[in-house]
Amino acid sequence: METKPQKIMTFLMFEGKAEEAMNYYLSVFDQSEIVSMRKYGAGELGPEGSVMMATFKLADQMFMCIDSHVKHGFTFTPAISLYVTCETETEIDRAHEMLSKGGGVLMPLGEYPFSKRFSWVRDQFGVTWQLTLA
Repeated sequence: METKPQKIMTFLMFEGKAEEAMNYYLSVFDQSEIVSMRKYGAGELGPEGSVMMATFKLADQMFMCIDSHVKHGFTFTPAISLYVTCETETEIDRAHEMLSKGGGVLMPLGEYPFSKRFSWVRDQFGVTWQLTLA
């Protein structure tokens, strides 16, 4: 049975940290892999070796990312975050610890009226994650 490509995919734009971020996220989530990656070569628009376009999978969810060769006056904002439903307390504890390291905690890991166990964190790359227990 052929699977259809994911119609809507999260797209993350970094400035020189795309490959580092992908590899970090792969270390946080099981069933994850870099699916494809094309890097800039000598004489191309972006710095040689930076990510022109990549797709990666985190827990069977597809993402795209690039290293922008243009410097922007913006970065990631908590107005949009990745929402992760964790199956076990061990999984949410590990994700919380790893993703907040070098970043920050927007809402501490704990019990809230809407979730038995929840956390909202910003990772070292500025991406925000809402973690909840199934």
